[in-house]
Amino acid sequence: MSPLLEISPLTDCFGAVVHNFDLSKASAEEDYPELRKLFEDHSALLFRNQSLPPEDHLRLARMFGPIEDRKKDERQPGTGPEVSLVSNETGAGVTDEMDLHTLHLKANQQWHIDSTFMPVPSLCNILAAKVVTTEGGQTELASTRAAWAAMPEELKQKIRGRILGHNYRRSRERISMELANLPMFNKWPAQRWPAVWANPVNGHEALFIASHVFEVEGLSPAEGDALVDELMAFCTQPQFVYSHQWQVGDVLMWDQRATLHRGMPWPYEQPRTLASVCCSMTASDGLETARKAVSLAC
Repeated sequence: MSPLLEISPLTDCFGAVVHNFDLSKASAEEDYPELRKLFEDHSALLFRNQSLPPEDHLRLARMFGPIEDRKKDERQPGTGPEVSLVSNETGAGVTDEMDLHTLHLKANQQWHIDSTFMPVPSLCNILAAKVVTTEGGQTELASTRAAWAAMPEELKQKIRGRILGHNYRRSRERISMELANLPMFNKWPAQRWPAVWANPVNGHEALFIASHVFEVEGLSPAEGDALVDELMAFCTQPQFVYSHQWQVGDVLMWDQRATLHRGMPWPYEQPRTLASVCCSMTASDGLETARKAVSLAC
């Protein structure tokens, strides 16, 4: 491993801090293989003191996979995906706490995995701090790999082999029906994915659940909701959770196949802006295996 890639543990059970490495200069040939190995091994990576302009952010993300573009249908011909801003700042200033835009951000305070509601789910999110608050506003990660390894067999048997239905509006309904009815939360039909995924590189299994889950196939709605709640509660116990207090220049990336995340509240009169790029899964990330599992279950 390159002497530049010095690491230390992020928590006792998952994650690593990568020291003395400039992500803006990462190369696909020399650096990406080592970064990808750390990503597969640790599920979450933290880099401090980074300057990551949009062009370098996108270039780094493309090493991990195709850039996810939720606004492809809205773009002008010839334009490509951009860095997304997770922010309460608009051209008119900071949005009010009960504004639909802020409610959308509050919906992200539920434990979730990005894009389980899309035909191609996300492999990773690369999130960079641009404007931070004086308090609150943490991003929390929970290792569903570590939680699955520690989970009692009786609970595992309740979910192993099951297929989960996901849609975007489900997580928004929990916050506001007005929010859930917006077109952006109804773009994609419901998606179905296995509840448990195995990492194709190292074989480690992890639970693949999210606040977007509306159905556990084979169970009634009430039974399914109760089981998802039980699993979420187990996976988000303190021993499996890392809470990141942002500083400008921090970059946090994580494996969506093995990690839940959520934002935390902050004083909503204060601006908060994180720059996000998600990469889509490919066959080598386990996507085709997951699709086959769904088709065999049907």
